[in-house]
Amino acid sequence: MTTEPDAPSTAHNLPEVTVSELSQSLKRTVEDAFGRVRVRGEISQPKVAGSGHCYLRLKDDQAVLDGIVWRGTLSKLSVRPEEGLEVIATGRLTTYPGRSSYQIIIESLDLAGEGALLKMLEERKRRLAAEGLFATERKRRLPFLPRVVGVVTSPTGAVIRDILHRLNDRFPVHVLVWPVRVQGEEAAGEVRAAIEGFNALAPDGPVPRPDVLIVARGGGSLEDLMAFNDEAVVRAAAASSIPLVSAVGHETDTTLIDFAADLRAPTPTGAAEMVVPVRLDLMAQVSDDGRRLLGAMGRLLEDRAARLTGLARGLPDLGRLVEDQTQRLDDRAQRLALAWPTLLERRHAEVDRLFARLRSPRELVTLRASELRHLGKGLDGAARRAVADSATRLDAAARLLESYSFRKVLERGFVLVRDAGDDRPVTAAASVTAGQGVTLQFADGRVGATIGGAAAEPAPSTPAPSPAPSPRRPAGKRGKASDTRQGDLLDGL
Repeated sequence: MTTEPDAPSTAHNLPEVTVSELSQSLKRTVEDAFGRVRVRGEISQPKVAGSGHCYLRLKDDQAVLDGIVWRGTLSKLSVRPEEGLEVIATGRLTTYPGRSSYQIIIESLDLAGEGALLKMLEERKRRLAAEGLFATERKRRLPFLPRVVGVVTSPTGAVIRDILHRLNDRFPVHVLVWPVRVQGEEAAGEVRAAIEGFNALAPDGPVPRPDVLIVARGGGSLEDLMAFNDEAVVRAAAASSIPLVSAVGHETDTTLIDFAADLRAPTPTGAAEMVVPVRLDLMAQVSDDGRRLLGAMGRLLEDRAARLTGLARGLPDLGRLVEDQTQRLDDRAQRLALAWPTLLERRHAEVDRLFARLRSPRELVTLRASELRHLGKGLDGAARRAVADSATRLDAAARLLESYSFRKVLERGFVLVRDAGDDRPVTAAASVTAGQGVTLQFADGRVGATIGGAAAEPAPSTPAPSPAPSPRRPAGKRGKASDTRQGDLLDGL
C-alpha cells in the first residue's frame, strides 16, 4: 500500500479564522458602526409570529432590509406595522449569523409624512367598511329625552365645560364624565376602555347607566386626532349597545370613529344640542298642545251634545212607553192567574179518562193465565202428535231394515257357508279345498261340515261382480256349498 506525499504548504500572511469568529466580528463591527439609525422605507410582508415578535421588511425601489419588532416594543408602537405603509423606523442594525444576513431591530415607528398617514387611514377605513362597521342600517336613533348622559373626554379641557354648559342651558340632566387622555400613545386605549366601561354598567346598579354617550375632543392636527382613528376605538364604538355620538374636532375634521358612531356632531357643543331638547321649547310645546287638546275636547263635547239633543227629539215619551208596558204586564198577570185553574181541570179530566181505560192487575193476570192454559193444551197435543208420527216413521224404518237383513233370506231356505278357521263367509267354490272345515249357518242355528268330493267345476260365465262385494255371501241351498246363485241373491240385499 502506497501513501501519497503531503501537499506542499503555502505561506500566508493572513491568520486563519472560523466562520463563527468571522460572523461575530462582523456583528460587532455593524452594531458599533450603526448603533442607532433611522431608516425610511415601505413596510412589506409584516407577520406576527406565535412568540409575539413581528417580522417585516423595509424596502425602496432598489434595496430591501429585514426588520424585527420585539414583542415588548410592538405593544408600545404608535403606528402598527401594515402592508404598504411608508414609515421611518428608528433602531439599531445587527447581523444574523445563521443566515449571513443583516437586519434592523426596530424600537419605534413614525409615519413618513401626512400622505402616508392618509394612505393608512384610507386603507383602514376601507377594511372596516368591508366588515360592515359603518353600515347605515346598524345605526340607532338617539333617545328623545335621556335621563343620564355619558361623556368620554378630557376633564381639564374646554370641551367638557362647553358640553356641561350647553346641557344645563337646554335641559339639565345627570351627566357622567369618564376622564381620558385625548392625545398621545395611551389615548386610544383609554377611550376604548371608557366606551366599554360605560356599556358594562348594570341598568339597575349603584352607578346609573347612560342612555346616550358623547365621545368628544377639541380640534387639532391629523396627528393629534390619531387616537380616534385607532382600530380598537372604532370597533368599540361600533360594538357599543348605548347610542353613541362622535364629536371629535371641528366641523371640517373627520375621524374613523365618526363613521362607526350612531350620529356625528360637528362640534362638542353641537353634540350636547343633539342629545337633549330645549326644556323651554318643550314646555311651550306641551302648553300649546294642552290648550289645543282642551279646545278639541270642548268642541268634541259640544258636537256630541248637539247630536244627542237631535237624537232625543226622535225618541217617544218615556212615560207613555212605561204606562203601555205596565198595562201589558197587568193583562199578562191576570191571564196567567186565570190560566192555572183551567189547565189543572183539563189535566184532571184527562187523568180520569186514562184511569177508566186501565184494567186491574188481577183481571190481567186471570186473562194471561187462561191464555197460558190454552197454549199449554195446544202444545201438549202437538207434542203427542209429533211423538206418534216419529214412532210410526221409526217402526216403518225398522221393518224396512229388517226386510233387508240376510236372516230373512236364510228363513227362505238359504244357508250361509263360513270358514271354520276365521269365520269369514265363503263366496266362491274355488276358495275351498277337499277336507276343509266349514260352518253352515241356518236360520235357526249353525252346523259344522267338511268339504268332500272332487274339485269344483268352474261355473258358467256370469256378469262381473260389483266392485264392493257384500261381506255375507251364502254358498247355496242346504248341503250344496258350491251353488253360486246364493251370491247373486245376497248381492241384491
